[in-house]
Amino acid sequence: MFKKILQSLSKSQAAKPAAAPVSKPAETARPGSVLQRMAPVPVAAAPSVRSPEDLCEIPPKMPKEQIQARLKLLYRRYNRSASSLDPKIRGEADAMLDAIVRVREKHFGEI
Repeated sequence: MFKKILQSLSKSQAAKPAAAPVSKPAETARPGSVLQRMAPVPVAAAPSVRSPEDLCEIPPKMPKEQIQARLKLLYRRYNRSASSLDPKIRGEADAMLDAIVRVREKHFGEI
């Protein structure tokens, strides 16, 4: 039940629209200036989409007892990380907790 509440809260927080970025006037680049000598910044590739079972490393024919033990272990690990001050770790933990909930609901029914 507590996990469902956390999941609904994280969805409601994620649904808020972000403020539009404020654009600054473009700086004029003189010939030979630092702006012209800088290499263009490469755009990061989109992350690959993985299923919740892949994220939790659960193969298709794993017995239910092993699935349950694996989900317990993952929940303990990522529930601690969900309160981290580092936003990268916290985001990773939120994604994993969502995957854990989806796998649990798929194999063991609604919470």
